[in-house]
Amino acid sequence: MAMRRNKVHEFEADVPAAELWGLYGTLRAAELLPELLPQVLAKIQLVSGDGDVGTILELTFAPGIPGLETYREKFIKVDNENYIKEAQTIDGDILKLGFLYYMVRFEIIAKGPSSSVIRSTIVYEINEETHPGLEAMVSTGPLAATAEKFAGYLKEQKIPQSS
Repeated sequence: MAMRRNKVHEFEADVPAAELWGLYGTLRAAELLPELLPQVLAKIQLVSGDGDVGTILELTFAPGIPGLETYREKFIKVDNENYIKEAQTIDGDILKLGFLYYMVRFEIIAKGPSSSVIRSTIVYEINEETHPGLEAMVSTGPLAATAEKFAGYLKEQKIPQSS
């Protein structure tokens, strides 16, 4: 029987929500991720779109993750008012492993003028009978690392460089 589940990670960042959304809500995230997390993603290519709903990206994992080389995701929601983005896996190794559905949601929640929470959720569906071990592969680790790296990156951009 297939069941839809989710795993959530929250990261508190001392960065304004609008600034975080400037990364998460745009294609800048796709440009930065392989730079900031090369141990997770080797490259991200824009297949089609401009960063809005319908945009398709092809993500290539760093070598060494068994069974995972590439996958494609499609933005199914980009809410610039509420700072929510959803990207659903539409093709590639994640689905070949046996996931019936795999979607990542990012929500940027303002806590104050200069702080926010990055809530990253993985929503997934697997057939327990045919793929009993797949649940263990679902990890918010890379999303947690992304949140930390993006917050750190934005804070670094604010520090005036001493010449």
